[in-house]
Amino acid sequence: MKWDILICSATVFDGTGAQGSIEDVAIADGVIAARGQGLDKEDAARVIDGEGLWLMPGLLDIHTHYDLEVELDPRLPESVRHGTTTVVMSNCSLGLTFGAQRTGTQDPIVDCFARVENMPKHILQRAAERAEAWSDSAGYLEHLDTLPLGPNVVPLVPHSMLRIEAMGLQDSVTRDPSPKELARMEELLDTALEQGYAGFSTDALPFHYLANDPNRRVKIPTQFGTLAEIKRLVDRVREHDAVWQATPPKDSPLDTLRTFSLTSGRLHGKPVRLTAVAAMDVVTNKSLGLMGRVLARLLNSKAVDGRFKLQTLSAPFKVWSEGPVTPLAEEIPELRRLNEPDLEDRDARARIIRDPEFRRAFKAMWWSGKRGSNTARLKRLLGIENHTLTRDLKDMIIERAPVNNWAGEPMSHIHKRFTENAPATPEEATAFAELTTPIEDQADFFLALLERFDTDLYWWTYAANTDPDRLADLVLDPWLIPGFSDSGAHIVNMAFYDVNLRALQIAKTRGLDAVAFTVRRLTREPAEFFGLDTGTLEIGAQADVTLVDPRALETYNSEENVTSQWREVFEHDQLVNRAPGVVPLVLIRGAIVWENEAYGETLGEVALGRALRNRRAVANQRGH
Repeated sequence: MKWDILICSATVFDGTGAQGSIEDVAIADGVIAARGQGLDKEDAARVIDGEGLWLMPGLLDIHTHYDLEVELDPRLPESVRHGTTTVVMSNCSLGLTFGAQRTGTQDPIVDCFARVENMPKHILQRAAERAEAWSDSAGYLEHLDTLPLGPNVVPLVPHSMLRIEAMGLQDSVTRDPSPKELARMEELLDTALEQGYAGFSTDALPFHYLANDPNRRVKIPTQFGTLAEIKRLVDRVREHDAVWQATPPKDSPLDTLRTFSLTSGRLHGKPVRLTAVAAMDVVTNKSLGLMGRVLARLLNSKAVDGRFKLQTLSAPFKVWSEGPVTPLAEEIPELRRLNEPDLEDRDARARIIRDPEFRRAFKAMWWSGKRGSNTARLKRLLGIENHTLTRDLKDMIIERAPVNNWAGEPMSHIHKRFTENAPATPEEATAFAELTTPIEDQADFFLALLERFDTDLYWWTYAANTDPDRLADLVLDPWLIPGFSDSGAHIVNMAFYDVNLRALQIAKTRGLDAVAFTVRRLTREPAEFFGLDTGTLEIGAQADVTLVDPRALETYNSEENVTSQWREVFEHDQLVNRAPGVVPLVLIRGAIVWENEAYGETLGEVALGRALRNRRAVANQRGH
């Protein structure tokens, strides 16, 4: 047979932005072998009917934290089933580039990832054990090349780990680097970029903290990098024509502008590719989405000459919380105190809650902006608060709890029955009687729930992107780009494995031109930005292909298809998405990895995806 697979009569969106056209696509030896109309079915070992389906290059997920999961399950099955065939990892300054980096009792992978990405420590420890097998950037690439990868993986050089490698963990969070140490960081980054790493990642969000003693109130190493240090390192990225991934110092618009202006070719002689997170329509601050769109236009203007891609999440930002343990808590100092103990240490959290000084501080935070005539009150009325959590019980919906009738209820309803002494069930009456802490108001009630039930109280809230029209404007803004799924992190707090499908669903409401535009932004555009040989259906390209059923996509309700499953490789539950019928077929290197709601036989058995290198940096190095 000439071809292994022939997909007939699909509507092909090739990633260029061109309108879809009815075509046949033939695949042989892992690459795209032919495209056109009326290709001979007799030449194919298998023929797949694509009539009524959209065929496109495999989708890219440009903001993941899969560094850990790829060590435990290189299939990355939750992305595969959603049509994603390439993932960018090592974002936000965290990764495994330099191995485990363990010294004495210090375990940097556990310390850095546990709270920032809300990952249980026992999972991180297993990943760190695997990372003992290499100690430098070359060894990591060689290691990735040995894994039976499902999707292609794209590692970045993470700044926190780079600092640790040059300075040691404790020094990296207590002082500036010496000239020799900074030169060492430049040397390590140069070497990795020459080896083909796609870029470099930093993080400036002011609520990312370490998770082990003695540093539970200390931020991760990247936070200690001055703007001068960041510029020195970003200039190496600029030189290698690679990508810088960053997060903003969100509490200071001026510092954000100063930092992101490093993308400017006008100011720095040559632009650097910068992708940052994230443009969102935040519930408590409606100005942030607009500010993101303005910033993207400014930095990409001729006057600045930047190469700036501000990512946007193409879904409502729904976050689940295990009692007080949630990424939203880290932003608020009083709630952050409850995130400092280990997840298993319920007694430590209860002691904090019972502390009168903590309760006074917590109640002051809870009521700030809700009472009186002051700046905080004005900012709340104007919808420009600093915190992402609304601090309103009506927005906090219980998913599950030891009290069965609470499932699906906002906490405000339960508080109302408590204040009226009108429990709905005998079980609820018992629960109310067990809330022994004095309860005078909503803040006391919330603390009482946390003290009594701790992580057994599993609840969620929407933090951003609740207005469908405003969300669509963000997703389809040509100056932004879909991203920020955080796949592989926050495994009980978020489920955004399907965000590429949600972007396509939003685009479909605006017509097929919008679909073609969105396919390009999920395939060829990010591939070109990161310098990757993927995201295309050109003849000879690796056959990473996704089929989408537009009819199933139209009726798909992602919010109703989030579920929790036990992952044996994690020995832990994980929030996941299910999109029944939306993605009927996925191929990686010409092998079927997902078909009719089942994984392909070769997924996880042989290497299909690759550890992709930055072709621009490699070509530049060869040119020298």
